[in-house]
Amino acid sequence: MVQRVSVLGATGSVGTSTLDLIAGKADAFEVVALTAQTSVGKLAAAAKAARARLAVIGDEACYGDLKAQLSGSGIEVAAGPAALVAAAAMPADVVVAAMTGAAGLKPALAAVGQGRRVALANKECLVTAGELFVAAVKRSGAELLPVDSEHSAVLQALGKSSPDAIERIVLTASGGPFRTWKLAELLHVTPEQALKHPNWNMGRKISIDSATMMNKGLELIEAFHLFPVEARQLDVLVHPQSIVHALVEFRDGAVMAQLANPDMRTPIAYALSWPQRMQTPTPRLDLVKLSMLTFEAPDRVKFRALALAEAALASGGRATAVLNAANEIAVEAFLDRRIGFLDIAGVVEDCLDQAEQSSAPCNTSSIDDILNIDAEARRLARECVAERVSKQPIRHRTGAAAIS
Repeated sequence: MVQRVSVLGATGSVGTSTLDLIAGKADAFEVVALTAQTSVGKLAAAAKAARARLAVIGDEACYGDLKAQLSGSGIEVAAGPAALVAAAAMPADVVVAAMTGAAGLKPALAAVGQGRRVALANKECLVTAGELFVAAVKRSGAELLPVDSEHSAVLQALGKSSPDAIERIVLTASGGPFRTWKLAELLHVTPEQALKHPNWNMGRKISIDSATMMNKGLELIEAFHLFPVEARQLDVLVHPQSIVHALVEFRDGAVMAQLANPDMRTPIAYALSWPQRMQTPTPRLDLVKLSMLTFEAPDRVKFRALALAEAALASGGRATAVLNAANEIAVEAFLDRRIGFLDIAGVVEDCLDQAEQSSAPCNTSSIDDILNIDAEARRLARECVAERVSKQPIRHRTGAAAIS
């Protein structure tokens, strides 16, 4: 039976891995819609290769260029935020929601509205609007399958276990490029150093999140909404080899773990084919050659971002949305060399403190409410960045101003 697939965010790492998996499998997959934000050339090439019915570019200024590149192909072209939502709502058996940022919220909700399957790779849907998003999934009867390797691993390790059998869910983290560095050494980290992930090939923003360990904090928040556990039942272990992606501890003392080489095509394939499994070209795991797997506790002092994410999850309300938005602005500022590596967590903490002290109403009952919180948090974060930049001597602007 041919599955109709749409990919939101087709030119990112998850999108390209998805298209790589289904390439040449016309007897199993039909591509309905592909979207991107600004990467016209990559989107046009992907649409042609996949013989997609529709290609949508989020930036309306890119419409003419995309239309020209797809002229004569028979592929329909559209542009703009409304077109992204419409593409997500086109009838499909599986929608891979891999758009990054808050811009992916409304398209992902439109995909959920179909009541079919959504393979979720957009963190914002659960980090900033978890309760709303999960409620929409329940109303529509959609299947929500995670694409992150850690959450996919949890899903596989849980099997058909009942919620009351779960004692703890543990997500693993590689520890990033600075796992063995001392705190003082992080003062002068450069973007180039932070972008060199030891195991995974990822985009710039998520590579920085891995280096700060914010990515693991965001994943804990996602896990809280994906699985039937309380926040206190979620934990993190540092596992430098990135072979064990998650562990589930049960009340009888048993521990189930999912192992695989670090390759995003494995969890994507599971989301596409669940409850079955499909053939993939991913490298097979050789435990004899690997010989050793190691684990250690995360350093929440050195990697302050993880502790901030855990605190935001415990606080609830708007805290996780503020955390996510402030982090995006801080990471952008670090990549632009305006603040130091340790300032990323500092900016996020400042914004969380200001949001907690704010007397503004905390309404999270609609997507527009969430987007308003997101916009305000970004404004606060930009102010925090500007304040830190103004206080730093020029010679220190590639490092943090202080360790706090």
